Amino acid sequence: MSDTNHVWRLRKRPVGELSDDVLSYESEAIPEPAEGECLFRLNYLSLDPTNRIWMSDMDQYMPPVELGAPMRGVVCGTVVKSRSPAFKEGEVVSGLGVWADYQVGAPGMINPLGDTGPVPVIDAFGTFAVVGPTAYFGLLDIGDPQPGETVVVSAAAGAVGSIVGQIAKIKGCRAVGLAGSDDKCRWITEELGFDAAINYKTEDVPAALAKACPDGIDVYFDNVGGDILDACLKLMNFKGRIPTCGLISQYNATEPPPGPMNYPMILMQRLKVQGFIVLDYAERYPEAIADLSKWMGEGRIKIRQDVVDGLENALQTLKKLYTGANTGKLMIRVKDV
Repeated sequence: MSDTNHVWRLRKRPVGELSDDVLSYESEAIPEPAEGECLFRLNYLSLDPTNRIWMSDMDQYMPPVELGAPMRGVVCGTVVKSRSPAFKEGEVVSGLGVWADYQVGAPGMINPLGDTGPVPVIDAFGTFAVVGPTAYFGLLDIGDPQPGETVVVSAAAGAVGSIVGQIAKIKGCRAVGLAGSDDKCRWITEELGFDAAINYKTEDVPAALAKACPDGIDVYFDNVGGDILDACLKLMNFKGRIPTCGLISQYNATEPPPGPMNYPMILMQRLKVQGFIVLDYAERYPEAIADLSKWMGEGRIKIRQDVVDGLENALQTLKKLYTGANTGKLMIRVKDV
């Protein structure tokens, strides 16, 4: 075990696009676990759109990261020292931690990952820790897709969106995705089985949506908000459902974004629009993991990991999320299990 710990700390609240001085990369002493805790070495760090929210002091679903504190993140690591019966040395754990090579964890914040079977640990963590349950519960619980319905998903080549479209197909729906490049559009249609894809950067989105959804939209899984939400609102069918997972088009905005012009459609079409955070479903994670594991084993859900090596590259890699430069699940690899 190294004598030095590397830690990313929050130094300022971001305004607009993430700047290089928002976080600092520090060398520090390795912490010692207290009674009831463990010390674990970081293997993988998940990079997620919500990282940008945690850096800010906006109203949010959990306290923002304090200035000077280690940056929060979803992590996977290996226990190197334990002072808790809940953890064994050498055991792989995952949960809510920080951007650091070595860190202290306690039951409830991190938990043993368990046997991942034939699925490699990196794939199990990348799929089951956040994005898989997010897609699963958002689409199935809130979207309630029925066979023959049309499901539209934005950021469809991203970690969550790519799984949403595949679950929609499993449930007998027509899946239409919006993505930011022709390569991404080809990936979701040719490899993932989406029925249609729209390049929102080069196509007229309202016209392309109308063409791809001739019978309207029954479920719109919203990852981005903004103009794409507005375009989908106009095409929503009677009693359509909109699970609101993210608003990534607005996270770097310096001015309050305008509300959707097609907001009246919520009333006229009796739409259900519901925001959710995957932590709302924490107690039901085993349900999602069981189904996702089964579908992955059957080849009905395919995943792609966008992996960058080195904790020192975390900040620059995170920026990819807000420009659409990533395909699939974005994460940092420090050391393979």
